[in-house]
Amino acid sequence: MKIIVIILRILVAFILLQSLYFKFGGHAEAVHIFSTLGVEPWGRLTLATIELIVGIGILIPKTHLRASFLATGLMVGAIGVHLFTPVGINVQWSGMEDNGQLFFMAIVACLASLSIQLIFMKIHKIGLAIFFMQKILISKK
Repeated sequence: MKIIVIILRILVAFILLQSLYFKFGGHAEAVHIFSTLGVEPWGRLTLATIELIVGIGILIPKTHLRASFLATGLMVGAIGVHLFTPVGINVQWSGMEDNGQLFFMAIVACLASLSIQLIFMKIHKIGLAIFFMQKILISKK
């Protein structure tokens, strides 16, 4: 199980961190998405900064559980943007399209971060409420 969790952590971190080049670099697709949402450029740069912190946090053993919760939240938000705003599942900008790649990566990262949490709960035989209270809200050293 430990190897599976490490692979899932690397997968989530890769998805979060690879997008930073486009967000911080002002790629046309990223600018289009955040312009459509009415939060360009501050929303793009703020989200990129948060994703950087979470992407690094999920790689650090001591912080990976908290980071997995944050990653899940970020990805639920990304999925929501694709489903419930004009951005859409298939992002189209300047005559180009991503064929749903960003949407798919958000789903994969969300499922992987949820899996990290579920595996931890299964290994430690604790329920969601106890897990959240003990491991996420209250730092036990």
